[in-house]
Amino acid sequence: MTALEKVKLLVSLAAIDGTIADREKNYIVNIGLANGVSAEEMDQIVNRRHDIVVPSNLSDSEKFDFLFHLVQLMKIDEKMYKEELLFCSTIAEKLGYKKEVMFDLMLNVKAHDMDDAEKQKLEAETKKYLVK
Repeated sequence: MTALEKVKLLVSLAAIDGTIADREKNYIVNIGLANGVSAEEMDQIVNRRHDIVVPSNLSDSEKFDFLFHLVQLMKIDEKMYKEELLFCSTIAEKLGYKKEVMFDLMLNVKAHDMDDAEKQKLEAETKKYLVK
């Protein structure tokens, strides 16, 4: 998955409630910039709607990373909507997870930064939900 594809999916999730909150926008922009997307591209991306495309050729680690960022984004504005949960569950299934993975992620992903050890532990725990 390219950085652009990832950022577009994050924008789609953030816009599900009709608006992208400043905290959500900052989170998405930071992810884009950290992955080599220019500030000009990010400005255009966060202000448009995007098709939802989930690549099928991701490694297990890339799948986790993507789903982790979706859940963290959902929690960042401290409001969760049914539509956001359904969106994340749908993406989780498209990534090859059982939808029950969302329960563990909702309980364990924090809206603020998590250290590498916490993320690695969570990634190991969520592997049991991957459909092989």
